Order: sequence, then C-alpha cells, then structure tokens
Amino acid sequence: MKKTQAKRTDTLSAEHTLNGPPVVSVVVPMYNESENAARTLQRLGEALTLLEQPFELIPVDDGSTDDTRQVLIACACEDGRIRPVSYRPNRGRGYAIRAGFKAARGRIVCSTDADLSYAPEYVSAMASLLLENPSVDYVVGSPYVEGGGTEGVPPFRLWVSKWGNRILSVAMACGIRTVTGVLRAYRRDVLASLDLESDGKELHPEILAKAHAAGFYGIEMPAVLTRRQRGSSKFHLRATAWSHLLFSWHQRPMLLFGAAGMLVILAGLLLGGLLTWQWLAGTLNPNRPLMTLFPLLLVSGLQIVLFGFLGSQIVILRRELYRLRRDSRLHREPGHADTVEHMIEPMEPSR
Repeated sequence: MKKTQAKRTDTLSAEHTLNGPPVVSVVVPMYNESENAARTLQRLGEALTLLEQPFELIPVDDGSTDDTRQVLIACACEDGRIRPVSYRPNRGRGYAIRAGFKAARGRIVCSTDADLSYAPEYVSAMASLLLENPSVDYVVGSPYVEGGGTEGVPPFRLWVSKWGNRILSVAMACGIRTVTGVLRAYRRDVLASLDLESDGKELHPEILAKAHAAGFYGIEMPAVLTRRQRGSSKFHLRATAWSHLLFSWHQRPMLLFGAAGMLVILAGLLLGGLLTWQWLAGTLNPNRPLMTLFPLLLVSGLQIVLFGFLGSQIVILRRELYRLRRDSRLHREPGHADTVEHMIEPMEPSR
C-alpha cells in the first residue's frame, strides 16, 4: 500500500514538473509553411518530451500569405504548450527570430528551421547539453565539424555555404565553423545581454559575433543537414552571399581595406620597378604621367591600409563595449534585470 502511494506521489510530482513554467523554449520562424507547420510542431513536441522538462514551442508567423497563421492557431488550441506569434507584413527571418526570443519564457532558448532540415532530436540534445553543463553559454548545431554532415543538399549551394561560413569564421575569430545556421540553443542571459538589430539571415552571425565579443563561451555540436522535403526553399544565393561578405568586412575591416591597400601598393611598386628600369636604360621620360601615378599609388595604398587599421581599432572598442554592457545587465540589482522582452519592439501576437 505504501509503495503504491509513493509511486502515485512520484507520478504526480513528475506531472507537476512537466506542467510547470517552461524551462526550454523553442523558436521556429515560419514564412508560408502551412505544409510543414503542424508536422514540425508535433515532431518537436515528441522530441522535447524526452527531456522530462517543461517546454514551450513558439512558432513565429513572419507575415505569411498562405494559411500558416490559421494552422498555428489550430495547433495552439490543441496543445497549450504551443504559443504562436504572428504579425504583418513579412519582415525577414531575423525579425521573426527576435520576435520569438521576445516571447520566450524558458531559461534555455532554442531555434530551428520550420522544414526540419535538422532532426528535432538535435534541439532536445542541445537543450540537454546546456542543462548539464553550466560552463557552456550557447550551442551551435554544425554539419561542418567531425560527426556532422549533409544529405541531399545541392552541391553548389553546399559549396557556397561551406566557403561562406569559413570566411565568416575567420573574420569573427570565434572558433565556430557554422556561423550562419539556425540550429542553436542559448542561455537566456546570453540573449538578454545582446542588443540584436538584424532583420534578415545576418542575425545568425550577428548573435555569435556579439556573444563572442561579450565573453560568452559557445561550442558546436555535430548535426546532419538534410534537404527540404516539403514547401519551397527560402534560400536566395545572391542576397545571402553579399550579406555574408559585408558582415565579414564589418567584423574584420583589414580583410577588405588591407587586401585592397596592399594590391594598390604592389601596383605602385611594380610601376616603380618599371620606371627604375627605364631610368637605368636611359629611356625614362620625366614628363610621362607614370611619374605622377607612381607616388599616388604608394600613398593611396598606404592610406587604404590605414583605414583598415582604424576600422580594426573600432572593432576592438566595440567588443569592449559589448563586455561592459554584458556586465552591466547581468549584475544589476534584483528587480531591475533586463529581460528578453526588452530586446525588440512589441508586436501583435496571435489570438
């Protein structure tokens, strides 16, 4: 009798724990994902149940023009752990993720794709990793580390992604190989310490750059990226490539100004060598325009390199500012700590 009563008490305690305030929040940006929405939320719910921790799913309807909003409302009516966010018009993936961060209530905040290009089990694995390792501040799912991989991804798109992530990783010097992926898990304190601004896919490198500059510690977890099975891809090669290049230059100005300046200086030195050879051969005409172009190239190249040096100093100062901002927000008096809700402007939730 006592064993039965004890077992019943344990069961009630477990149910109370699972129905308590969410420990894990999962943000899923969606744009015209009516074909995937219900199935994605169901599979995520099944995977997160294995954590044995209270969780919530926050699908964000990013101004969809199909029935995504209606599907999310129906899912929320069936499962109280689903808390959709919706707004008009379409604002971009970055804005959608920031909207989800704002609505999240868990101590661990994850994000993943609506088409489940990464299996939902990775989300629960990342959340579990943060729950078990207090020293880790964020986890990035990566197909480019040992144990990760890709399946069915078009070769050209994969090549662009690999090289884009490699360039960004070098520019940011954060030690993370997959900089642009959406599969991630953060401690709430990390997000509360960052002022996020990007509305597009550049939000992903922005978060890592600012988190790294602020002194947070992140690791990569091997993951397998698969091809979308339903719906149309939202990948735009030209826009994505340019945004990644611009972000790389923003993080390490010497990549642009240093390289350009050295090329100009090299051109000036080659021209100087030509003029010297003509002078030794006795064929140099001092009135030629090349005599003026030679010093102009050297001086211009040096100025461009100095611009890169100045930009690098600004980057260093910006990182120091991020650290000071982190310390200020994380060490405020109780009752005055920032929350994720302060990160972005209010937006209309689904009802």
